[in-house]
Parts: sequence; structure tokens; C-alpha cells
Amino acid sequence: MHHPAVPGPVVKAPGGFRVPAHSVTTRNLGAAYPLVAEAGHGHRGVLVGHDLLGGSFVFDPFELYRDGVVSNPNMIVFGQIGRGKSALLKTYLWRQSVFGRRAWVVDPKGEYSRLAELWGVAPVALRPGGSVRLNPLDPVRTASQPEAGGVSEDPARRQGELLASLASACLGRPLAPRERAAVELALGAVRANARVPTVPGVAAALLDPSDDEAARIKTDRASLLEDGRDVALELRRLVHGDLRGMFDGETTPGLDLSGPLVVLDLSALYSSAALGVLMACATAWLQAAVSRSSGQAFLVVDEAWAILANLGVARWLQASWKLSRAHGVANVAALHRLSDLTAVGAAGSEQVGLAEGLLSDSETLVIYAQPPGEVAKAADLLSLSSTEVELVPQLRRGVALWKVGRRSFLVRHVVGSEERALVDTDAAMVTW
Repeated sequence: MHHPAVPGPVVKAPGGFRVPAHSVTTRNLGAAYPLVAEAGHGHRGVLVGHDLLGGSFVFDPFELYRDGVVSNPNMIVFGQIGRGKSALLKTYLWRQSVFGRRAWVVDPKGEYSRLAELWGVAPVALRPGGSVRLNPLDPVRTASQPEAGGVSEDPARRQGELLASLASACLGRPLAPRERAAVELALGAVRANARVPTVPGVAAALLDPSDDEAARIKTDRASLLEDGRDVALELRRLVHGDLRGMFDGETTPGLDLSGPLVVLDLSALYSSAALGVLMACATAWLQAAVSRSSGQAFLVVDEAWAILANLGVARWLQASWKLSRAHGVANVAALHRLSDLTAVGAAGSEQVGLAEGLLSDSETLVIYAQPPGEVAKAADLLSLSSTEVELVPQLRRGVALWKVGRRSFLVRHVVGSEERALVDTDAAMVTW
């Protein structure tokens, strides 16, 4: 927003005579002092806080996408405990409600209950053996826009990718071609005979393939059964093992998804070694639910390191990120450290390529203070300038480097007095 010039106060010059202070518009001031005054990127959207290089900082990924400032609405937020990451996410979602935007949150630690309470909704709590079930294979709505970033939105393909990623995560290795073929055939059999495919349905089909399915890939039934046995046994864990009762059937009827906020509370399983698999299932279900709703929405995946830690599931997550524009969804991944991306593999590996892909599909980065070593390692991956590399380790609480498209901002997030109940899990932050 550019403010008109107004008469400045009278100041006393060094020579003793009095002259009016120099007054200019913010546009001219930005040209005269380009490193001191930042013109911002518009006034439409949510007020985040103060731009430390001049003025207020307003941000809305959908408005910026419409204006061509960014090519996608996705965002990654990096912040260690106590730096303000959680406070930013919660207050930002709350402020977006003014614009009628909805929010869907994967909450591994149970930290969004106050936000849900303020919004007048109850979190959906997932517990082993609990009463709530979510089907990660619920179909995603096929978008009418031809801009899914080159990723097919065919429901069968997407469900197959998810199943292969979950199996790969459980097995701790990539699927062999014969295993992937067995999954595709089993999914096809279930889709032909069930209204909605489910994980237990696919596991059962893997353990009881038909002769016709085997003939389709020029093998026999016994060989096809052996090809899919390991995958079936791992998927069976979601049905009968220690993770039963959450993703082992059709979605529980009657879940209220009409509210402005949906929170999936996974806190009962936060210490589980299978957290990444659980978060992938929860994210898949949310994405399917979001795609069937109307209006623009935010999908927040907190503690996203748990998903990125596994190559198979992370590969699926990156593909999901590419569907954001077609569905009107701004994906937000919250991570603790920059190394959550850079430590996924050796230089030139598929893991690093995956991290780079996720970054290229997230044109907004919010970086709170990080240790110097972390910043130096991630400088190239995050396109940080030498000045930004020196600056990030010195950022105070509540201050972050925002990289939006090709521009950078230093922003101090402001928490309103009525919002402090949202952020009191970060007690040090409420004194801003």
C-alpha cells in the first residue's frame, strides 16, 4: 500500500534553523532507500506483522498466485521450538477465517485443540482401536482445471501410488517391480467389486489373487501370491496389528466436515516409529476430503519431518503437493530444521532431488532462526544469499526471513491480545 505524502514535523537542523522534515510516498522512499524501505507486495490478505524494512507485512498465497507473484500457493515453515513457528501457523489460520477460508490440520502433537475450541469444533482424535476410522483410499475429486503440474489425477493411479508408498515405508525399502504390479492388480480387483476401496480390501486381495489377474501379467496364481505377500503382510498391520482401528475400513459415517476447521489429532501415536506412515494416511484422507469441498483452503502438515524421513512416503507427498492449484489448496509443511530437507540423502541422490522438488513446489519459505551450520548447508538448496546466510542465525524470537517468489522480507510476527490463548503452549512468545 502506498501512502500519500503528508507534511512532516518541523525539526532543528545542525545550523540552528528550523526546517520541515522531508516527506515522500512509500513508493519514492523505496526507490531512495532500497535497502531500508520495502514496498511490500500489496494489501490484500492477512496482516502477519511488521516488515522490519518498512511498513506492515500482509500475505495471502491465493492473492499472490492470482497476481502472478508466485506460481503455486504452497509454503514451508522452518522453526525450532520457541522461535514462533507454531504461533505463526495458529494465528495465521485464525485470521484467514475472516476471509471465509477453511483449514485442515494434521496435528501429531495435539497442539491445535485450543484453535479448534476457539473455532467451535472438536478435533478428530485417532487412537489405536478407537471409534473413528478414516479411509486413506477415499477418492480425490477429479479437477476440471488442466493444471495439476503434470501429475495424473486418475483415482486408481493416485490410490496405487499411496499404497505403494505406504508399503515401501513399512518394508523400509523400495518396492520391486513384481510387488508394485501385485498392488496394482489387487487394487483393480477391489475397485471392480467395492463401492470404495479400503486398505483391508487390498490386503485381502493380495493374499488371494485370481487366475485372471495372474494371467494379465503372464504368470500363475501361486507366483502372484508370493510376489505380493510381503506387501500384504505389512498392509495387514494397519488392519490387525498395532495400528488397527484407524485406517482399516471405510471412513466413519457422520464425521462433521462442514466446519471451518478440521483437526486430525494423532498425539496418541506421536512416539510411534510408524508416525510417518500414520501421517501419510491422515494427509491422504484430508486431501481427498478437501478436494470434495468448495472454496479455498489451507492444508497444514505439522511435524512434516516424520513424512520426509521416509523416501517412499515423501515421494508421494511431493506428488500431492503438485495438485494444490487444481484443488484450490495451499499446502503448508512445518519443519524444525533446515537439515530436515538437506539431510535426506547424499548429494545428487533421489532423496535430495525429492527435497528440491518439494521446495520448487513451495514458493513461499518462512525461516526462523537456525544454527549457522544448518544455514550454510542449506544455502544453495534454499537459494539464500550470503547476507541471508549471515542473518538467519541472528534472528530474534518471532522474527523470520520470508522468501516469497523472488523477493525476501524480514518480518516480525505480531500476536494480538485476544490471540494469546492460541499460542500459550509457547509461553515465551506471548510477551511480544
